[in-house]
Amino acid sequence: MLIADDHAVLRAGLKLLIDAQSDMEVVGEAAGGPETVRGAVTTAPHVVLLDLSMPGARYTQTIEQLVRVAPTSRVLVLTMHDDPAYLRVALRAGAAGYIVKKAADVDLLTAIRAVHEGRTFVDLTRPDEAAQVEDVRRSARPSPTQGQARPLSPREAEVLRLLAEGHTNSEAASRLSVSVKTIETHRKRLSDKLGLKTRAELFRFAVEVGLLDGEEARPAGQ
Repeated sequence: MLIADDHAVLRAGLKLLIDAQSDMEVVGEAAGGPETVRGAVTTAPHVVLLDLSMPGARYTQTIEQLVRVAPTSRVLVLTMHDDPAYLRVALRAGAAGYIVKKAADVDLLTAIRAVHEGRTFVDLTRPDEAAQVEDVRRSARPSPTQGQARPLSPREAEVLRLLAEGHTNSEAASRLSVSVKTIETHRKRLSDKLGLKTRAELFRFAVEVGLLDGEEARPAGQ
């Protein structure tokens, strides 16, 4: 197994847990996206235990690259994000499993064994988990929000995508070569136009309209 997480203490704890199992062995560690991909190519692990919030690359890109360059490795996401929107994007990118970090040790070990055996394992630790997972596995359907929201301009779509990917206002401004004030203005317009206030709500909307998996939001006037 390859453990990919940017927190060394967590990696050490996971390694102790996994190596204590008679049927498991940690063959490598990584602290960033590109390092994870290189490690998977070098060690060919059966399972890659992947944190979503690592430096170096968007997690969707890391998952897609792992699927492409290490096809015999199964990706199990281990994350703090207990949100079906993150789950949906991870599975679309090619992850075989998704489990939150607050899950009990026994659940993590069960998840590792499940994905290694070729099954999909999902644990959001939520009361409505079964319904959420079924929704993710079905073909995506347009949400009521999409039908009611006013169309986005190309620049609004760019800003929304960057914010949903986790970039700060300053980072988004740098990428688009505009001022932080301009990003703040676009963010307020997005909130007013879509009726969404928090970053999590903006993220879920970005998933629903396809901004995070290669599709485009509908520009204004079309």
